[in-house]
Order: sequence, then structure tokens, then C-alpha cells
Amino acid sequence: MNMIIHRDYRSSSDSVVKMFNHKIEFYKHGRLPETITITDLLNNTYQSTPRNKLLADVFKNLGHIEKYGSGIQRIINYFKQEELPIPDFRNISEGFMVSVFTTEFDGKVVEKVVEKVAENLTVHQRNIVRCILDNPKISALEISTIISLSHRKTQENIKKLKDKGILKRIVSAKGGYWEVIPKAYM
Repeated sequence: MNMIIHRDYRSSSDSVVKMFNHKIEFYKHGRLPETITITDLLNNTYQSTPRNKLLADVFKNLGHIEKYGSGIQRIINYFKQEELPIPDFRNISEGFMVSVFTTEFDGKVVEKVVEKVAENLTVHQRNIVRCILDNPKISALEISTIISLSHRKTQENIKKLKDKGILKRIVSAKGGYWEVIPKAYM
């Protein structure tokens, strides 16, 4: 329902659901309000502000919304209850993305990253690792666009990840790709 109620209908862009072997991504046009951060969402320290109040009221009257502003915490609680990795919430370009991960991907690398990354890496570095796990052939420029960070800052963070031994660039005659070093998280 988030994709309907909180969508920015001034844009003609579609909401998108992408399915991968190890995750599902839900993207809708319309970023979080400037007064709400991802940290606020995760800590439940924000005041809900539905972008489309009339739609929110319709869904509430139909019984599909329990309480305004309770959706993200319910999602997080469901995932904790099922012992699944907590979804990743991100503002991307002009929209908002939620990525839901499976518990297995190449020896549970994604799960290890989700568990360990908060204590070892910055938010930008964590997002870079996720982009590379999704697409090892991704360029630094593509990463910078996805995570809404300048190309220069993205390159600086990639260098820091390489210096920490988390990332390795493999170069071949047919082009290069990134490798995430799992032992960095073990």
C-alpha cells in the first residue's frame, strides 16, 4: 500500500517491482519527506505524513491501515519474527526503494553484509557494496547515480572499501567486474 498511498502522482513514472534470485526491490516515485530520514524510519522516531491523505483515509476506512505511520515498523517486526534480514530502505533518485533479501546468496554474503555492515561501514559504503552484490559489472558512475552520491565521493568510498579489503576490482580483456571479499565479514 505504501506504493499507492505515498507515491508522488505528479510524476508519470511507474512504480516498479524487480525480482532477483536473492532479493525483491519495490520502487515508487516520491522520496521520503525532507523531515524524515532512513534512521528515523528504522528507529520509529518520526511523525507520519501521508503524501496522499485522501487515499490514506480510504485505505484506513477499509481497514487496510491499522494506524498512520505504523507500516514500516510492522514490516521490520515481521522480518525479525521470521528471522529474515531486515529490508533495506533507500531514497533513490526521485523515489524510494525497499529491498527485501533472501537469507542465502553465495554462502550468505548478503546476510553477513546486512548484519555486519552497520558496525564496519558508512551508509554510503554499505549501499556501494549492495550495488556491487546486485551487479558485479556495475560502474562507479552507475553506483553514484543509484545511491545519489557524487561520482567523486563514490570513488573515494570505493577506494576506502578496497583499502579495507572488502572490494577487489578484477580486470580482464572483456571488461572488469567487482568482487566482494566475504572473509572481510567473517
